[in-house]
Amino acid sequence: MSATYRAMLCRRVGSPETLELAILPRRPLLPSEVRIAVRAAGVNFPDLLQVAGKYQHKPPLPFVPGFEAAGEIIELAADVPGWKTGDAVLLRGTAAYAEEMVAPASALRPKPADWSWDEAAAFPVAASTAWVALLPRGRLQAGETLLVLGAGGGTGLAAVSLGADCGARVVAVASSPEKRAAAQAAGADICLDPAVSGWDQAVQADLVFDPVGGVLFATAWKALRPGGRWLVIGFAGGTIPNLPANRLLLKEAELIGVRAGEQGRRNPAAAQALDAGLRGWLAGSASVGRERRRPLIGAVYRLDEAAAALRQLADRKAVGKLVLHTR
Repeated sequence: MSATYRAMLCRRVGSPETLELAILPRRPLLPSEVRIAVRAAGVNFPDLLQVAGKYQHKPPLPFVPGFEAAGEIIELAADVPGWKTGDAVLLRGTAAYAEEMVAPASALRPKPADWSWDEAAAFPVAASTAWVALLPRGRLQAGETLLVLGAGGGTGLAAVSLGADCGARVVAVASSPEKRAAAQAAGADICLDPAVSGWDQAVQADLVFDPVGGVLFATAWKALRPGGRWLVIGFAGGTIPNLPANRLLLKEAELIGVRAGEQGRRNPAAAQALDAGLRGWLAGSASVGRERRRPLIGAVYRLDEAAAALRQLADRKAVGKLVLHTR
């Protein structure tokens, strides 16, 4: 193996264009770690926030962004059982915008044999968020109405797919015909354009999945039924909305924050439940009629085009997930 590898490096926080391609030295593995030759890395909104210095976790500069990847094991620490070099895996980790990455063995999941590297790399973050949000946090039940905002993005599509598999009536809100078509293919029963006046009057949602925030929040709040639950996932709309507390009171509604990664770090039992849920999701994707469980890949970029991919995400033009090819 070479003593170095290529990676996209953030030397100072700012716009995506501050990223630069760099040659980094390989470090030795610590106990329980594995080294992955990355084939593809998923691009996510938290990557954009981290590069801008606005994410809740701020790694010391310089750092390599990226929270998910798929690839092959090329080296294992001596104490790692159950895996071998050459195994194809997907994982949620850190520093994924690179030709290789190091991660704890506990983060690995087997890549389904019939999934592409791109699909596998696009799965962990969106699927983890959707699963934690809709099930342990949102308590979604079959027959309930699930309203998914930002339904054409990677996280929104994962929520649409999982909600449909749970037996919910899924209403998807997405800003373009292409995004609404993707949501329908993922399992949405109804797809709505947020630019059309009065769309909120057609919905009485039991549960709202909101990765958008921004100006859409105030309109969508009208679509939440009394006693409903609102999942705060993120703020891709660019601003954090202010909700007067009396609105919660009048609707007897629940406002529920969701941090999928943090929940697993705080609670080992929650981490085990999430792992079991995602393994079931991956296994179920091979079932007849379950193709919609797979991530939709909207576009693929080279590693050195990471800034362009993040810019596409920042401009909210992406349909499905964006992926970097690292080799």
